[in-house]
Amino acid sequence: MRIARFAAPDKEAYAVIADELLKVIGGPPWETMQFTGEEFALDAVKLLAPVRPPDLFAIGLNYRAHADESGVSYPPAPVIFLKASSSVIAAGEPIVLPAMAPDEVDYEAELAIVIGHACRRVREEEALDYVLGYTCANDVSARDCQMRLDVQWARGKSFDTFCPLGPWIETELDPDSCDISLRLNGQVMQASNTSDMIFSCRRLVSYCSHIATLRPGTVIITGTPSGVGFARKPPVFLRPNDRVEVTVSGIGTLVNPVAQETP
Repeated sequence: MRIARFAAPDKEAYAVIADELLKVIGGPPWETMQFTGEEFALDAVKLLAPVRPPDLFAIGLNYRAHADESGVSYPPAPVIFLKASSSVIAAGEPIVLPAMAPDEVDYEAELAIVIGHACRRVREEEALDYVLGYTCANDVSARDCQMRLDVQWARGKSFDTFCPLGPWIETELDPDSCDISLRLNGQVMQASNTSDMIFSCRRLVSYCSHIATLRPGTVIITGTPSGVGFARKPPVFLRPNDRVEVTVSGIGTLVNPVAQETP
């Protein structure tokens, strides 16, 4: 089942996508799945980011090949950092190169987990019971801030627009066996499968729930495969008018243009 969040004239709501129609439900999907009877054509509305996360957890170095290209050992436990929830944007909205740090902005295709039920200290074998579904993500990163200028990752990962999510939430997916790819201006830059993840989605949900209570709508982005821009020779960074496409099999494609921040 695909769940979208959309805006129409005088209306912002969640809906289930069925046969190119949005069938509106009466609230967030973690509160109700009852239909209101309203329907909208999918091509007649604006899709919003599929969730407004109260918290946004991110995982570093979670693909074996990405750790290899970064020249670091596989981590013994998930590497956790937080992105500002204000960094979330929808499919079609521009990734904006910040005036503060415009030169080394990088892409990262990721599978995102959306929590559906509050959980705390859950066991791995039960962890996916608390998941609503999955969506595509792009963990946009200002590498100069992340790697040289700061001593932590918060600023480089949290500029406005640095977390595109979408286009919708897919509730029926095997998260441990999804093809994942990223195209930049039509060229494949990343191509992998979530089976290369060091820590599974089940492990990540459990681990994060031992750090903090995971509230409904919380998003966990699960790491990126190899092929990121900073690891290329020469490096490849985002520039105005670029087009970035993240595809996860079983979900769809998240497309965002790139723009320069206007002072």
